[in-house]
Amino acid sequence: MDMLTSAEQRTLEQRMQKRQVKEFVGAFGGLTEHCFVSCVDDFTSKSLSSKETGCLNRCVLKWMATQRRVSERFQEHNAQITQQMQK
Repeated sequence: MDMLTSAEQRTLEQRMQKRQVKEFVGAFGGLTEHCFVSCVDDFTSKSLSSKETGCLNRCVLKWMATQRRVSERFQEHNAQITQQMQK
């Protein structure tokens, strides 16, 4: 990024932020759909049953743990690549 002008750097940062927001919204939408389809099966009441609530809680926690682990592995992988490039 050192070769970019300050205007180009700002533009790049804005595009990266927009992409991150878009990816987050997409991931959140995927989480919502997955957990809803997996856990909610009784449409006779407008409230969630305790079984559905428990399932949703476990589903969201598992998704968050998975995302955290994927992020950690991605960071580890990037660190390895950076080390290899510096040699």
